Amino acid sequence: MAHPAQLGFQNAASPIMEELLHFHDHALMIVFLISALVLYIISLMLTTKLTHTNSMDAQEVEMVWTILPAIILIMIALPSLRILYLMDEINNPHLTIKAMGHQWYWSYEYTDYENLLFDSYMTPTQDLSPGSFRLLEVDHRIVVPMESPIRILISAEDVLHSWAVPALGIKTDAVPGRLNQTTLITSYPGLFYGQCSEICGSNHSFMPIVVESTPLKYFEAWSDAMIHS
Repeated sequence: MAHPAQLGFQNAASPIMEELLHFHDHALMIVFLISALVLYIISLMLTTKLTHTNSMDAQEVEMVWTILPAIILIMIALPSLRILYLMDEINNPHLTIKAMGHQWYWSYEYTDYENLLFDSYMTPTQDLSPGSFRLLEVDHRIVVPMESPIRILISAEDVLHSWAVPALGIKTDAVPGRLNQTTLITSYPGLFYGQCSEICGSNHSFMPIVVESTPLKYFEAWSDAMIHS
């Protein structure tokens, strides 16, 4: 989850989020270098003692300020396209979960299991247990096995929603009548918090998402308990 006064992204909990963090650092360094160069040129222009200079034909300068930005754009575009294709790849998922957005809660269905479906509502403040997070905890978490490719099918029942978990690098729109899909692989066990990221009505800020990543044997025990409960 995010922390007070946090400036950067949340720590990566999936391979895709690690790639996004690396790309963010890569692009930010390019921005810093460009800003430093521009500031240096501006300072030279303000402090030069040369007057009445006139450049009628500067082919070398024009070539530099045409080719250099093109190279910079390529350096940004290539890793960006690579990550986009990685995010779209879904190869033989071990588990498929269907997430449906409602006003204002999420419902989940484990399509590989029979009768494993539930609604997930935000836990009211007065019902929170000690140590739980206000506006982020839910009554039923999504439990997934760690280090396994999981396919998430996302749609909505009524209006636009958006299923987003920042630590996993996921933000996918839930559109009524349309089925979007994304994939996730959790790198380690833990709780990962998210929220609806599309303004969907008066209780938009009260439909959080909690993904609980566990080792496979604990996931199997949880799924058996849920099916037979």
